[in-house]
Amino acid sequence: MPDKMPPSKNTETSSVAVETPRHSHASSLPPYSPQPSGGSKKKTWIWLVIFVVILAAGYFMYRQYQAMQVEDAARRNRRPQSVPVTTAKAETKDMNVYVEALGTVTPIYTVTVTSRVSGQIINIYYREGQMVRKGDPLIDIDPRPYQASVTQMEGQLSKDKALLAEAQIDLDRYQTAYSRNAIAKQQLDDQTQLVHQDEGTVQNDQGALDNARVNLAYCHITSPIDGRVGLRLVDLGNIVQANSTTPLVVVTQLQPITVIFSVDQGYLGQIQEQLRRGQKMMVEALDRNQETKIADGTLLTLDNQVDVTTDTVKLRASFTNATGTLFPNEFVNARLLLNTQRGDTVVPSNAIQRNAQGAFVYVIGSDETAKVQNVKTGVSDNDMTAVTGINAGETVATTGFNQLQDGIKVTLPGQGRGARGSRTADSNPSSGEQAP
Repeated sequence: MPDKMPPSKNTETSSVAVETPRHSHASSLPPYSPQPSGGSKKKTWIWLVIFVVILAAGYFMYRQYQAMQVEDAARRNRRPQSVPVTTAKAETKDMNVYVEALGTVTPIYTVTVTSRVSGQIINIYYREGQMVRKGDPLIDIDPRPYQASVTQMEGQLSKDKALLAEAQIDLDRYQTAYSRNAIAKQQLDDQTQLVHQDEGTVQNDQGALDNARVNLAYCHITSPIDGRVGLRLVDLGNIVQANSTTPLVVVTQLQPITVIFSVDQGYLGQIQEQLRRGQKMMVEALDRNQETKIADGTLLTLDNQVDVTTDTVKLRASFTNATGTLFPNEFVNARLLLNTQRGDTVVPSNAIQRNAQGAFVYVIGSDETAKVQNVKTGVSDNDMTAVTGINAGETVATTGFNQLQDGIKVTLPGQGRGARGSRTADSNPSSGEQAP
């Protein structure tokens, strides 16, 4: 083996070539290798921590969102075991059919009093808003000029009556003389005509006296009707003129009073038929909200033509208005009783619900289960509505609709209170018993 593989000169030469002199300048410098500084390492760790925090927060929010989705789905799919409701029975009842319209309270009589003589106002007897009777004094105008005129006319009448009496005496004498042929016929005829002239003068004087007395009566103004006096329009000492259009006082009749309202002409035939038979048609006056009935009255008459612009006809209803609740020119809701339907099946109006298919009610069966029942609605009166589709005696729900569904169990008011009461008694330590 040594003969075959002599030591290699190349190997020895390589060892010598790699060896570096110990005392050379290059051996004093360390070998170069780039290393990160301390500041760069710190920033790298900060960004790493921020990234991890953001990632963890995102994961947490995602898990929360998933939990909320699951909870919402469970809530939507969850159905209450029992829904508390209140109920009412469907019953058989006569239902009134009304025609409703907006009406205006209108007095039968409204009198605007003006002066028919001239003069100064010396007395005012009424108070503003006072109720007066026919003939009650309202205002006095100074009567002295008219009293003087009456006295003058009375004097003139007395004078002319005396002249007439004297002429009549002369006529009687002439007639006696003529019968004896003591005077001519012409003289008798002249005396007869003189008597006629005096009679005309007396009649003229009587008319003037009556006119003066009427003017004197006009100085004392009284109420022409029973009614309510309005606000004062004149004061003491004011001078008024004869036949002036300036009102002195306005009196409005309140009892009875009427309401004028309009209805569609389609109801005209039914209304006329009942009026021809002499049947009294009842009318109710309600407040603006149609919640409170103000008064009851009867239909008095209807207009003589249809208003072509609105296709309606006006009606007038009379009210006794004993309490004075109806006030002139007040707006009210009038309800005319058109007819009465006998034997309708009715339920409370708040029991009726509506959807895209129409009206329906929740019928509560004997097993305390709600069932949707479609119905057709009719007339409504006093919070009750006539329906077809259910029978009288069936029980319908009137509350709890936000949770009611077809086929769901319900809890009636009495059962709910009893159950809560039993639980309270079981959990009361003073009862001496413990709930299982």
